[in-house]
Amino acid sequence: MTKIRRFEDLICWQKARVLVNTIHRLTHRDEFSRDFRLRNQILDAAGSVMHNIAEGGDAGTDPEFIRFLKMARRSASEVQSEVYLALDRKYITDTELKQAYDQADEAKRLINGLIAYLRQGGRNNEKRISKEQGDDAPKMKKAPTVSPTTIGL
Repeated sequence: MTKIRRFEDLICWQKARVLVNTIHRLTHRDEFSRDFRLRNQILDAAGSVMHNIAEGGDAGTDPEFIRFLKMARRSASEVQSEVYLALDRKYITDTELKQAYDQADEAKRLINGLIAYLRQGGRNNEKRISKEQGDDAPKMKKAPTVSPTTIGL
C-alpha cells in the first residue's frame, strides 16, 4: 500500500488539477472570457473539485473526508454540464468538450475509488494496525493509506 502524506499525492487531486488548467485555458479565449457568468461558474466548479479534495484530505475523520469528496464529485458533474453550455454557445469545439468532460469523468472515477476505500475502513485500518504493532509514536493525524488499485495507481 502507498501512504499518502499530502493531498498533492492523491491521484484524484492531480487529475482535478489538470481539469482546472484545461478549463482555465478554454475560458480565457476572447468569446468565452466575455461571458463572465459562465466563465466564473465553470472556473469555480473546476476549482471546487480540486479544493474539496484537498480540504477533505485534512478532515479529522473518514466520514468527513467522504463528505468533501462527494462535494468534489458533484462539482466535477457541474463542470461536465457547463461545458455543454460552452459548446452550445460555440465557445469550444466538440473535441474540447470531450477532453474536459473526460477529464472530469476521470476525476470522478478516482474520487469514487477513494470513497470506496475510505468506506472500507481507510485511515481507521491504519490506526488499528499501528496499535496492534505497538506503535508508540506521538499521536498525530496520519495521512490515509491508499490502495493503488482503488485510486488508480
